Amino acid sequence: MFSAFKAWLSSPPALPRMRLGPEGNTDNPLMLQFFTWDTLNSELSWWKHLESEIPRLANMGFTQVWLPPPNKGAQPEGRGYDAYDLTRWGTREEFLSACKVAASHGVDIIIDAVLNHKLGADRVEKFPAVPVNAENRLKDEGPPREIDGTGLDWDHRTRSKAIYRIAGPGRKGWSRNVANELGNYDYLLGIDIDHRHPEVRKDLLNWVGFRLDAIKHIDRNFIYTFLTHVRRHSRKPQMFSVSEYWSADVKLILPYINAFRGETAFFDVPLHNNFHLASKQRAQYDLRNILNGSVVKERPHDAVTFVDNHESVIGQSLESWVDTNFKLQAYSLILLRQNGHPCVFYGDLYPNEECYDTEISRNLTLLVEARKKFAYGPCKDYFVNPDCIGFVRMGDSLHPGCAVLLSNKDDSTGEFTHTVRMFVGREHAGTKFRSFMSTLEDIVIDSQGFGKFKCDANCVEVWVRS
Repeated sequence: MFSAFKAWLSSPPALPRMRLGPEGNTDNPLMLQFFTWDTLNSELSWWKHLESEIPRLANMGFTQVWLPPPNKGAQPEGRGYDAYDLTRWGTREEFLSACKVAASHGVDIIIDAVLNHKLGADRVEKFPAVPVNAENRLKDEGPPREIDGTGLDWDHRTRSKAIYRIAGPGRKGWSRNVANELGNYDYLLGIDIDHRHPEVRKDLLNWVGFRLDAIKHIDRNFIYTFLTHVRRHSRKPQMFSVSEYWSADVKLILPYINAFRGETAFFDVPLHNNFHLASKQRAQYDLRNILNGSVVKERPHDAVTFVDNHESVIGQSLESWVDTNFKLQAYSLILLRQNGHPCVFYGDLYPNEECYDTEISRNLTLLVEARKKFAYGPCKDYFVNPDCIGFVRMGDSLHPGCAVLLSNKDDSTGEFTHTVRMFVGREHAGTKFRSFMSTLEDIVIDSQGFGKFKCDANCVEVWVRS
């Protein structure tokens, strides 16, 4: 564990120092992950598809678009995570054209930076290596031997797959500044990169990226140097950065947040895991606990919140899909609450063969609209009932507020309705609030500024002033 662990509470927050949207923007910022693992547009390259969608996305309120790695892949069909040196997504010219259109509409491009590993190579090399235990990389499985390889997972000479630690003069072994899963998690896949090597550092410090992939496998001292170097030499101190440390245990992420001292935000994987569990346990899940153990609760200004992404889809390596029974409830919590910087998943918004649901997409579009128009000001929580929780955004000088209820109550009759009394402000006394998501009857705010807001079972309701 890091020596500075006990001081993590005093670590400066990342999001307030970063650019989340265009200068002068008074609306809520919002990120979109513009890809799934397998989806491609049937008529356009992916970069052309992005370019055609930018005007609509900007109008919806998206201020950032996170794109897959644009680098060359080891295989022609590679997604770019098999980083080698044009991927399935399109040409360089198409990519740059889409970036130019995005900039003209006030949408920032976030590039997925794969810095941990490479796959594929032009030739093999001979070098001494030690085979190690796959479940404990600190345990050797034999003496050093010469292998023909491109890195750490394949001996071309004996055609044997294993995890090898490169040995020999000048080799320092695994980095200690990584997660301690499997003994030492320096190695993830493919050809691991040694970020302590001077030539490697020189090459990568001339490269710019924003979403950092698989950070638990990368020497954290190098990542800190990388981020500070890029910001300093690009003269963009507000450059956005978010890191992926995939763990449902917030206690493992908090020391990393402290170690990076505000240089990067972190995806809130623990919150995503709560959403996944809630969707599996359905009415048995106590909604009052939905934020417990999350980054957004412990470090609200360091959390990039999300519901699902390309890796959590059913069949993927980190499968933890949030089912449709709780998908909209989860999105209401990240899009309409005050804390965290939310990221919407392409697979939930656009038609695709992996995970698309028409009803989810329709209502998600409404929640995105509600974020842009209404979700502003202080947030008051009403986490009182295990099967229905609510919160109120009080609005600010430029935007109205809203009242939100979400339910995970099972009700086969379709007649069950929750009612929660929530305060929206004395200035609304005698006015009516309407449902933004459905056709429920308007409610009247009483003389003290309270309203008895309603929500059907297993639904989300957003109430706004008529």
